[in-house]
Amino acid sequence: MQVGRCLALVLGGLLVAGCSNETPPSSPSVAWGPCPADVVEAGPRGDQARCGVLRVPHDHASPDGPTLDVAVSVLPATGVRRGALVVNPGGPGSAGLDYGVEKAAKMPDAVTAAYDVVGFDPRGTGRSAGIGCGPAGGLFDHPAPDPVALGPAGLTARGAALAADCAAAVGPARADLGTAATARDMDLLRSALGEPRLSFLGVSYGTWLGASYATLFPAHVGRMVLDSTVGPEDWTAFGHEQARAMLAARDAWFSFTAGRWGVDAGAVVTAYAAARGSLPVGALGPAEFDAVVYRTLSRTERWAPFADALAALRAGDPAPLDALRVPDDGSERSRQAANRATVCADSPLPSASRVGADVADLLTAWPPPVLTGLETLPCPSWSPPREPVRFGSSARVLFTQAGLDPTTPLAGARRMQGRFPGSPMVLDPDARSHGLFASQRNPCVDSAVARFLVDGTLPPETAC
Repeated sequence: MQVGRCLALVLGGLLVAGCSNETPPSSPSVAWGPCPADVVEAGPRGDQARCGVLRVPHDHASPDGPTLDVAVSVLPATGVRRGALVVNPGGPGSAGLDYGVEKAAKMPDAVTAAYDVVGFDPRGTGRSAGIGCGPAGGLFDHPAPDPVALGPAGLTARGAALAADCAAAVGPARADLGTAATARDMDLLRSALGEPRLSFLGVSYGTWLGASYATLFPAHVGRMVLDSTVGPEDWTAFGHEQARAMLAARDAWFSFTAGRWGVDAGAVVTAYAAARGSLPVGALGPAEFDAVVYRTLSRTERWAPFADALAALRAGDPAPLDALRVPDDGSERSRQAANRATVCADSPLPSASRVGADVADLLTAWPPPVLTGLETLPCPSWSPPREPVRFGSSARVLFTQAGLDPTTPLAGARRMQGRFPGSPMVLDPDARSHGLFASQRNPCVDSAVARFLVDGTLPPETAC
């Protein structure tokens, strides 16, 4: 899927996932075989996992047309099996072939005893014809321009450059990406697994995927858990709400760091702004600094390392901060490309003036705002979506949420909950980290979700 519609990917001679011109089988199936090393090494039972590919149409409206192969993994249940639990780690753009093994290691034993845990790379990611955007509008040039200095016009211009590079590199296959298409792939996966209903755990963007599936296939929904839920509005609205929540979380981090440094919060604010203003140093500039901040604020276990790295930067040593950056390797570049492609394929495309107005609003914040999460910047220059995502059905699902999660704010999660009447939420009101079930070691949350998955007991609205 670099140019035209297909990119074949070979995985260590064990698994081939990519594109094909063959007709999809009338009855979906997966031929299971050995898994690649990264899946085997993802958790203590990785050597028990099996992997294969599921052939799906590029365009579900043309089921007899060109196909692509979706990479799938399965980790068998350890006890009396009740079915398969499909999992997705979020993104959009994140691969998930190894996630089943990784997440199973953190789940309550009762869940992994009852379920085969199934991971997969959504179309356009990882080994499922993972895409790339070539130069990507300079997204991976370091140090990148300071997003605050660029302002609304400069940022939208960079977004247009990214869109142009994606159009040149991916070509017409951009139209084949999007959450609704992946949800339709999941229904073929459900059938291939022999499951009359889909049991599913989606985290972060995975909640959009699960909610889309429940909207398209309400009669096929089994036991579905949506953890750390994205609001139901378009991605542009979500990005602005998230950016504001990140600023509130950063205020909390200022207070945390003040305690760690033994100073008042105002001194940390001053140090933060001064450190950011002292960049770039080598490949580390203000944009890279902001990206570290964005990642830090999503998980409280990252707060102390960032506080210490900021102290080192103030003392003239940028190395600890640079070490916190996500490496710009091939998988990260593919993830970023698939992220933008999915976001822009999901909902009506925003105007450049709307995106610019959101940026202008955020620029009123001080210290400088965290603009990293505004992923719809390329969308005004994108091609129209093939199937915009929709939400809302009679299916009853279980929501879990950290009350102070800045990555997927509670207000948006509540709005999505409202689209699924009768679906309760298990809430940890004081938690700040993104990702709750089998992640934050909250016994109240984990036991409630495990009972639902294993016994089908949907809990009442619960505060843990």
